[in-house]
Amino acid sequence: MEFPKENFSEWYNEVVEAAGLVDKRYPVKGMHVWRPYGWKIMQNIDNYFREIFTEYGHEEVNFPLLVPETEFKKEAEHIRGFEDEVFWVTHGGLTPLDVKMLLRPTSETAMYPMFSLWIRTHADLPLKIFQIVNIFRYETKQTRTFIRMREVHFFEAHTAHATYEDAERQIQEDIELWKKIARKLALPYRIVKKADWDKFPGAIYSLGVETVMPSGRTLQIATFHQYGQNFSKPYEIEYLKEDGTHEHVHQTTFGMSERLVGAIVGIHGDDRGLIIPPEIAPIQVVIIPIVTKNKQEVLDEAKKIEKELKNAGIKVHLDARDNYTPGYKFYDWELRGVPLRLEIGPRDMKNGTVMLVRRDTREKILTKREEYVARVRELLSEIQEHLIEKAEREMQERIKAVNTIEDAKNEDGVAAVPWCGSEECGQKIEEETEKKIIGMPTEQKHGKCIICGKDTDIVAYVAKPY
Repeated sequence: MEFPKENFSEWYNEVVEAAGLVDKRYPVKGMHVWRPYGWKIMQNIDNYFREIFTEYGHEEVNFPLLVPETEFKKEAEHIRGFEDEVFWVTHGGLTPLDVKMLLRPTSETAMYPMFSLWIRTHADLPLKIFQIVNIFRYETKQTRTFIRMREVHFFEAHTAHATYEDAERQIQEDIELWKKIARKLALPYRIVKKADWDKFPGAIYSLGVETVMPSGRTLQIATFHQYGQNFSKPYEIEYLKEDGTHEHVHQTTFGMSERLVGAIVGIHGDDRGLIIPPEIAPIQVVIIPIVTKNKQEVLDEAKKIEKELKNAGIKVHLDARDNYTPGYKFYDWELRGVPLRLEIGPRDMKNGTVMLVRRDTREKILTKREEYVARVRELLSEIQEHLIEKAEREMQERIKAVNTIEDAKNEDGVAAVPWCGSEECGQKIEEETEKKIIGMPTEQKHGKCIICGKDTDIVAYVAKPY
C-alpha cells in the first residue's frame, strides 16, 4: 500500500475501505455506511466532545431534522449561502406540503425560533448548548469519504450572550477547548481568520481551524463563528435587561464534523495503513498469540493478559482466530492502526516476557511479564506524544513563506504571502495562483502586498483546499 504524495487520493480511498471504517457502496452518492470499527472511532470522539463540552458548561440537546422554509427564509444572508445546497422535502406521501421543508444543512434556522421562546431575561444567559447530529448538503463537487459528503456526521455548539464582549470571551474559551480536542486527536492545526467573502453566511467574522494533508491540500476541521446580533434580530431573540429594557442577544457557534476522522486517516497513516492515536483508538492493544506448540497454554496465558489489561483500564482485544497465521494478523491490525501489539508465545512464557510492538515506529520492546502493564501505559502515552510532534513538524514543513505570485502558484503546500487585505487583491491572488486564500493566521509579518505592493502586516495562507 504505497503512500507517495502524488498518489495520496488513491491511498486514502484504499485504506478507508480496507481498514473497515465505512462501506461506500450505499446507493446514494456522497452517503456511506459506517462500519463498526469506523463508527467506534467516531463515537470515541463524540464521547469526548460530550465530556469536555459538559465540563465547560454546555448542555446537550437534539433538534428535529426538518426545517420549515418559512424559518429558513428569515435570515436572508444565510439563505444566499445555503439555498443551492439544501435537500428539499415537498410532499407528505403524495400530498404537496403547504410549506416546503428542508433537511438541515446546519441548525441556526432550526434552533433560533426556539431560542426566542427559551430566552426571556438576563437570568437565562448565557445559553450554551450543543448537539451531535447528521446534516445534509447537496454537494455537487467530487465527494470524498469523511471530507466532502452529502450526509455529514456533525457537532455544533451554539451560545447566546448578553453582550458582544461576552460572546467574544466565548470564542476565546472555544479556542482553548479546541486545543484540548486537538491534543486528544493528535492533530496539528493553524487557526486563521476567513476573508470576508469566505466567512460563514450571517457571521460578523469566522475563524477556521486548518490542517494540511500529506497531499499539500488544506482541510478545514473546525470553525468558530461570531454572529453578533445578525441572527437574533430576524429571529427576535431578546432578553429583559435589569434596567427594564429589551436587548437582542449576541451569538456564537463552534462546529466540527467527521472530517476529523479523515484528518486522522491522512495525517497519521503510512504505507501499512492507519495509525490511530491511542486516546481515541477503539483498541489500544491487540494481543497476538504465537502458537507453535502448547496451543492451549499460550491461549490461556493470552486470556490472562487480556483480563489484566482490561482491569487496568486499557482497551484490549485478543485475536484468537484459528484460521489465520500470526503474520496475517500482524498485517490486519497494522492496517487498522492499533497503536500497540502484544505478542506472547511459548518462549515468552518460559522467559517471563512479552513482546510489545509500536505501530508508529514499528519498534519492538521485550518487556518483563511483571512490568508489562506499566510499560504498556508508558508506551501508549509516548505514542500519543510522538504522533503530535511528528504531525506538527510535518505540517510546518508544508507551510512556506513566499513573496511572489509565481512562487505562491508553484508551492506544493501552503504559501504564506503578504496581502494588503483588499478584496480586489485577494481575488487576484486566487485567480493568478488558481488556489484559495484559506485565511489569515494570527501572527503578523511586515511585507509588501504581492499584488499592489502596499506595505502590510497581513499574511494570507494560499493553498488548494479540500
